[in-house]
Amino acid sequence: MTPLTSRTWPDLRIIIRDLGMLVPVVGVMALISLVVPLAFHETYAFSPLLITALVSFALGALLYFPFRNAGDAKLKHGMIIAAFGWLLVATLGALPFILTALFAQQSGVASSTLLHFRDPTNAFFESISGYTGTGLTMAARADLLPRTLQWWRSFIEWIGGMGVIVLMLTILAGPRPGAATYSLYYAEARGEKIHPSIVSTLRTMWWIFLLYTFVSTIILWGAGMPIWDALNTAMTGISTGGFSVTANSIASYNSVAIELALIPIMLFGAISFAVHYELMRGKGQVLWQDPQTRWVLIVLLMGSLFLALENLLSLGPLQALRDSTFQFVSAMTCTGFQTADIGSWSSTAKLILSAGMVFGGAAGSTAGGIKIIRMLILIKGVGWRFRKIVSPQGALVPFRIGQKAVDESEVGHRLEDASLITFLWLIFLALGVIVLLHTTSPKFSLADVIFEVASAQGNVGLSTGITGPTMPTLSKLALSFNMWIGRLEIIPVLMFIRFLFFGVQ
Repeated sequence: MTPLTSRTWPDLRIIIRDLGMLVPVVGVMALISLVVPLAFHETYAFSPLLITALVSFALGALLYFPFRNAGDAKLKHGMIIAAFGWLLVATLGALPFILTALFAQQSGVASSTLLHFRDPTNAFFESISGYTGTGLTMAARADLLPRTLQWWRSFIEWIGGMGVIVLMLTILAGPRPGAATYSLYYAEARGEKIHPSIVSTLRTMWWIFLLYTFVSTIILWGAGMPIWDALNTAMTGISTGGFSVTANSIASYNSVAIELALIPIMLFGAISFAVHYELMRGKGQVLWQDPQTRWVLIVLLMGSLFLALENLLSLGPLQALRDSTFQFVSAMTCTGFQTADIGSWSSTAKLILSAGMVFGGAAGSTAGGIKIIRMLILIKGVGWRFRKIVSPQGALVPFRIGQKAVDESEVGHRLEDASLITFLWLIFLALGVIVLLHTTSPKFSLADVIFEVASAQGNVGLSTGITGPTMPTLSKLALSFNMWIGRLEIIPVLMFIRFLFFGVQ
């Protein structure tokens, strides 16, 4: 590792200072959540949230105040802050799981599901799965968890869907310089700007997010969910997270009405906030005019049909259409709600779902995956390259995304970005598969392992049965790593690793 020098110290001061502003986000969340144990008389869960808040604020003060006069964060700092900050936030977010399990055990009210969270590895896995919006879980029976932890799981997914840095910037962006704010915003795998001002963009995004959460809660309640279930499911649905408060995810309800209600909720979570803003302005045609949204809809339709055909003989026509449509929408939107025993499906069906998880939703949404716009750019790039080859030398060959022509000077940059992210995404997917093959039970097939790693790295949460509290520790850490790099789209994590060995320069 590069030793600390006068050259690296100013950069380190900036990073530590901004981490000190980030970690109190967990404390704010814990204070807000104190109302839940009070409302449901879970006294043993009150202190864990209070301790989490105190630890978060104390750590934030320790990191921030000594370096509060450090310089402004640039993009290189922002990426390191995002990568390390998400690990710190997930670590602090694990405290309510660990402490609630211990306090409940002392009170004699702990279920076997809750007791699994005495293991810090399980608690960290649950926390990072929540904050990254993945939804893979160590809770064997989520319905047996105390209401406080059911809420905490939903809350961290809801905040994580928007992004913990987005929340921090929403609170603090006013006094911060614009360039520094954008560096942190971009580093959290965000790039869309609804308004010229980042502050205005953040406020509009939160307004849309809150409105959709409220509407989704009402819709699910009307479809037959109890109000507590409807609130939690709406939060994890619109954030494309996928945690549930039942024993078997959405399958526990066995309700066509609930599944039909959830499909548009999951879909809206996977559409760009910029498109939602246009919808709010009465421009419904944007759903088809926006090329990214149009292709999300097309791929969802095609994938659902292919999956239904694959499942036709084993499930029958109606059940195949019902299960395949819901599961492919859940997979591609990276939500992770489950209504079927995917582990019993054919290898081909699992690979079709895996492809949906790899593609992901729209850039600028809460969905994970590589993002459909990058896949579209790569496919169009192949055709564009062939046209360049057969065209006369010096001829201008237009590169179009939808009706918009991309300036030729920008084409190389677009293709480079899409190619780089896709290449790195597939490399880390392959590495995760290799690790899981060597650490998980041999009863699981290669298709099962590819599915599980794609689900983790795509921040989806669907499972073939590999993920659980009794899986090997190395498997938990490997999937945690895949969730982390998937949420941050890899580059910030590589910048963080580079920083550990070579500094910021």
